[in-house]
Amino acid sequence: MKAPVRTSSTGPAGRMLAIASGKGGVGKTALASALAGAFSLKGEQTLLIDGDLGMANIDVQLGLQPDADLAAVLAGEVLLEDAVQRVMGGAIRAGGFDVISGRSGSGALADLKTEAVGRLAAGISALSLYYDRAILDLAAGADHSTLRLAMSADDVIIVINDEPTSLTDAYAFVKTLRRRDDSAAPLVVVNNAPSKEAALSAYGAFRKTCESFLGFTPQLAGTIAHDMAIPDAIRAQMPLPQRHPNCEAFRDVEKLAGHLAQGREAA
Repeated sequence: MKAPVRTSSTGPAGRMLAIASGKGGVGKTALASALAGAFSLKGEQTLLIDGDLGMANIDVQLGLQPDADLAAVLAGEVLLEDAVQRVMGGAIRAGGFDVISGRSGSGALADLKTEAVGRLAAGISALSLYYDRAILDLAAGADHSTLRLAMSADDVIIVINDEPTSLTDAYAFVKTLRRRDDSAAPLVVVNNAPSKEAALSAYGAFRKTCESFLGFTPQLAGTIAHDMAIPDAIRAQMPLPQRHPNCEAFRDVEKLAGHLAQGREAA
């Protein structure tokens, strides 16, 4: 599928958002796909890219069977735009969003040379100009490929939860990213929060660590409630806004999308 002609004008063309986490298991990919649905509902032409070059799984979560993926692109078999696949759903009233899948379990992609990752980042940036919004779902951690892709984005979200390991690993990601680019200012999303109080406590602890050791105050972009609708949508291999459009977690995601679209931190 070729990239679309951009027809909407809800924001600057090619605005790219990278979704990162210090560790796996914090719901980063589910958040990325739900955000793609939320931006689509706002009328934005949206592209979701599986940038986990080691253990891609967006295709599995969304029940896709792509004809081409990033592995084929990096092997020179197809062009990046030929790996675009449409995700449809009755609840995604703006017509769904586009996806570029990785290749599930293809750990070899994690060993890409710096030059190859740079070419991929440049290609994604160029393709994003056909869209209002591109969302890049990164691998967990802070390896060189993940950091290079993060640095190609306009904004970076670091996803945390209230587990101590999530906070320490997220801090390590931010520290490493800011060593490479001292102007980097990742936003924070607290995911799978058992309560608003727990979410604010986790953010407060993370903010305090960053302020104490990095001299940097990360802004809170949003909090996403713990909601069993999310694992249900994953098991059903459906986008959250299609499976559970009115669930609490997706309402939180829509609020997050609104803040991001307006360039504001969470209220």
